Amino acid sequence: MTGGTDGHAEDQGRVYQARGDQHISEHHHHYGDGPDHGGPDSVRRPAVGRPPVALRDRSEVMERLRASVEADRGGQVYVLYGMGGSGKTAVACALFQEVTGEQGRVGLWVNASDRASLRAGMLAVAADRGAGDGELLAARNGLRPAADLVWTYLDRSAEPWLLVLDNTDEPEILRDGDWLRTSPRGTVLVTTRRAAARWWPGAELQYIGVLPREDAALVLRDLAPHSGTTEQAARVADRLGRLPLALTLAGGFLSHQVIDPWTMDAYGDQLDGDERVQLIDRGADALSEADPRHLVGLTWQLTLDAFEARGLPEAAALLRLLARFAAEPLPLALLNHEDIGGVLPRARTETALRALLDQSLSELVDVAGMRCVQSHGVLLDSVSAATPAELTPALDTAAVRLLDAAVPGAPDAGPHEPRLRLLVPHALALLRRVGEPSAAADALAVATRLSVALHRTGDYPSAWETSRTAADLAQRLLGADDRRILAARSRAGRALFWLGRFLEAESLLREIQTAQEALFGADDPDTLDTSYGLQLVLANLGRREESVALLRATVAGRRSALGPAHPLTLRARASLLEMLPAADVVTEEGGALLTLPSECDRSLGPDHTVTLGARHNHAWALYLLGRFAEADSEIRRVTEAYVPRFGPEYPMVLAARQLFSRTRAALGRVDEAIELMTDVVARRERGLGREHPFTVAGRRLLDTYQSGR
Repeated sequence: MTGGTDGHAEDQGRVYQARGDQHISEHHHHYGDGPDHGGPDSVRRPAVGRPPVALRDRSEVMERLRASVEADRGGQVYVLYGMGGSGKTAVACALFQEVTGEQGRVGLWVNASDRASLRAGMLAVAADRGAGDGELLAARNGLRPAADLVWTYLDRSAEPWLLVLDNTDEPEILRDGDWLRTSPRGTVLVTTRRAAARWWPGAELQYIGVLPREDAALVLRDLAPHSGTTEQAARVADRLGRLPLALTLAGGFLSHQVIDPWTMDAYGDQLDGDERVQLIDRGADALSEADPRHLVGLTWQLTLDAFEARGLPEAAALLRLLARFAAEPLPLALLNHEDIGGVLPRARTETALRALLDQSLSELVDVAGMRCVQSHGVLLDSVSAATPAELTPALDTAAVRLLDAAVPGAPDAGPHEPRLRLLVPHALALLRRVGEPSAAADALAVATRLSVALHRTGDYPSAWETSRTAADLAQRLLGADDRRILAARSRAGRALFWLGRFLEAESLLREIQTAQEALFGADDPDTLDTSYGLQLVLANLGRREESVALLRATVAGRRSALGPAHPLTLRARASLLEMLPAADVVTEEGGALLTLPSECDRSLGPDHTVTLGARHNHAWALYLLGRFAEADSEIRRVTEAYVPRFGPEYPMVLAARQLFSRTRAALGRVDEAIELMTDVVARRERGLGREHPFTVAGRRLLDTYQSGR
């Protein structure tokens, strides 16, 4: 050493030299490479993926936001909330571009998805607004409050500004240091999945949901204008649930096909397959860095991971359970049952649901006076596809049991019940999800019973669709000859009859009866159920003798298999009162058939549906025998019992009122008969349609009254 101070350092090296005794302390703070110490490359441009070609539908939201950034306004916080992929960032980006371009306002964009990104971005905002290097270094080193520094410079800004805090899905981090504030110099716009108002005191909240059908179709057409018509695009948009992220990915996929371009219709057909989520995500830009927020298969996994990190595994479990059902309103009462315990503790269901609502993964809706929970279809498909295989048996079992508890155990005739119709898409979705034959069998049994319940409330279209589709879905795992498949198809045939499609009903029921008889025998209860339905069809096709022969065989079979006092045996015997001609009614069963209502009364009680049906048919037999006064008295009592129980539109009520019109006319009260039948025909036209055979028959009877007046 020469005694000079000629040390030299390169890069980030340090040389310390001194003359005399010195004490040196060195502190190292590492921020990564480059002078920005890990901050964003820019806060003056939106850090977004693929911006929309044009922002569709959001005109009302944009008007509100434009008003918030007018020259004489400031000091406001707006929060755009909604599920992942709903287009919150696209709205924020559109506003950002407008105000920075047309208005000359300063735009500042911060990724607030985590603490590190928020802190680095906000300090970069402070630097943009004039903070010095020393102040920034002190804030980075914890020597002065970082949030205070940022907001000091935002308050001092000579130019008005718009600050966007994007992807603020963990609002807890905003409270650490009080990062979210207001300033008269600008407006803050937050995008988040967190919907609870408690996170955003004093802010104006705006929900961002899926697009209307027309606008969703335009998103696809913007990106892939040559792939199909607007109507074809609208059909694809419907299958994507009109979710902006899914639409953007689908349009991107269609626009990128070069060798063998897909049409909208071809893409839509592929969405019906098992690889739906994977197909949608193929629209992501393969040359760009993968961002989970830009893929429908991954964007919600961020939230599930957050649930686990925050000690809320039951929220993820509940979402996986909801993913076994459909993207339709699910009655909340279905979740309030002990059988949910197979998936998550029942006591934690409320907490789990609130977490899903807070993260905009689900929403509460009111349908027909019932509170329901609903989640988006693409979300549910993504969660289902990502559910570990070892969890699915417990999920399927719990879902089946919850549905089973919601469907009446022994469906009875009754008025329209909207709750039953709400369960249909969930029963069918579950059959689409299950992968094991045992689970499919259990789910099919519930769906078939649901079909019976719908049938007995007079909702024949839903009953037919439920049983038919359920059988089709379960057949892949159970086979065409499975007892439960045949029983479901038999119920579909019964519904076809009540829909007035007699020939289709005959064809289907005869096919099922033949298969059941070959597999299980003629006196098997399932075979007899199908036979009972078939005889109704034959009678209404005018093949009375064939119908009566089959009905007598059904009565004998049920008496043998079920016993003489079983409700199904008594119901079949009651049908003989309606089907037999007058000469046979008085001799059937040695004359005992005419006393059947009293027998039903003793066995089942006076208010049982079978007892009332027996009295109804007994009144018809009395009418055929010419005992008009007795028939009139009996059918009047039956009608009076029917109406408060079933409602005035119920098919059995209308049939009873039609018979009542006959007895009134037979007793010379034709004007009353015309009044009754006018009402019956009007109600049938509304409920069944003008061309339904029952409506046509009623109109013909009314014409007879009017012409013979």
